[in-house]
Amino acid sequence: MNTRFATAFEIRAAIANKAVTAEVVTRDVLKTIREEDGNIGAFLETFDDEAIASAKAIDEMIARGEELPRLAGVPVALKDNMLVKGHRATSGSRILKDYVAPYDATVVARLKAAGAIIVGRTNMDEFAMGSSTETSAWQKTFNPWDTSRIPGGSSGGSCAAVAAGFVPIALGSDTGGSVRQPAALCGIVGLKPSYGRVSRYGLMALASSFDQIAPFARTVADAALALEVIEGEDERDATSVSLSETTVPELMSPTLKGVKVGVPKEFFIDGMDEDVRSTVLAALETMREQGAEIVDISLPLLKVALPAYYIIQPAEACSNLGRFDGMRYGTRAPGSLEASYLEARGEGFGREAKRRIMLGAFILSAGYVDAYYKKALAVRAALKTQFDNAFKEVDVIVGPTSPVVAWKVGEKFDDPMAMYLADVFTVATNVIGIAGISIPCGFAHGLPVGLQIQANHLEEGKMISVAAAYEAATQWHEQVPVQK
Repeated sequence: MNTRFATAFEIRAAIANKAVTAEVVTRDVLKTIREEDGNIGAFLETFDDEAIASAKAIDEMIARGEELPRLAGVPVALKDNMLVKGHRATSGSRILKDYVAPYDATVVARLKAAGAIIVGRTNMDEFAMGSSTETSAWQKTFNPWDTSRIPGGSSGGSCAAVAAGFVPIALGSDTGGSVRQPAALCGIVGLKPSYGRVSRYGLMALASSFDQIAPFARTVADAALALEVIEGEDERDATSVSLSETTVPELMSPTLKGVKVGVPKEFFIDGMDEDVRSTVLAALETMREQGAEIVDISLPLLKVALPAYYIIQPAEACSNLGRFDGMRYGTRAPGSLEASYLEARGEGFGREAKRRIMLGAFILSAGYVDAYYKKALAVRAALKTQFDNAFKEVDVIVGPTSPVVAWKVGEKFDDPMAMYLADVFTVATNVIGIAGISIPCGFAHGLPVGLQIQANHLEEGKMISVAAAYEAATQWHEQVPVQK
């Protein structure tokens, strides 16, 4: 079996039917990564011995005639901010270069219980701060469609691993679009669950009220399958929620007949690439042809979602990153306690992390909490009300994932405002905690374009059904980068 670009469902079925062994699949995946990832830079480390041992265990289950779990033998990659016991987890930062995880994150434990083969950890923007995977302390990651361009971020390594066909599923974290935006730029599926749907235990926090672990896949069905495995309440994460709804692929609808699709006029802003705009409008027309009712709506507060996000997020990040002082966590520098703090953090953090830490400290300082932070929280509440009202009239809200296609490596690296604007369509989803998915919907300038579908809190079933129906009517998800 050729595992390159195979789906999780195809790989599991082939293993279950004894067309191929899990060990052969795993060795093939690891060989492909060794031979080809040098051009992409998706992986920081592969877990060869552990992965092969896990694959052999699946093959032994088959030999004994045991029932196989949902992801039996399916290779999965993990972003470098998720803990895998006994392996390094650096969150893309030099300050954690020697940190070894003492336990498995909840999502990792659930993947292992489902029979997934964890093949390695992937590159990311430092502490998930970035939209291009250029702020990593270790390496840059490149877009498989054009290696002179960025893959998006901050989960660019996981995204590129799926887009390049190395693995069918990878996990990233989405704080303001860090799964959906790279998925759009690399032409794959990125599914950001509602806040609380997936446990954050064992995820290195950026902004605790925004972060969600989220799967990448080539198809909506694979993304839904991954979500089904990792979701659910966890007593070790007080923000996780108990679920009565399931998101299995059986929920997927082959039609959009009767579905009300809301399209905010605020999504089609000045400065948006015209080819991206026309590609997204064509996707909406396809939905209309499938029977969807396209409803024009207005969400005026979308225009302030980005500034609100970039006030609340740095404030939370400043607090979360305070623990990395070179004493409890991170690289310790010699000298007095104060000098050690300054040197460890000065040498350990990159410039984007420092920028956001300083911004967060400023926002939370006396005299500015009322002027900025509390106002941003008020915007957050008002935006939630606005979306709630919209969802009373429509089933899902649809628009572009990114205003542009993937840009050249280095093009926006020295312009943080331009980088932040890349998240203009995705941050609102995190600010109010709802669900969002990006699916391929075409190409502009020869590069992938993503369509974002949003659903209200814990209504992933609606969102996945709409995404699957659109996917079934198109072939965009079948397009893969040219193999050189």
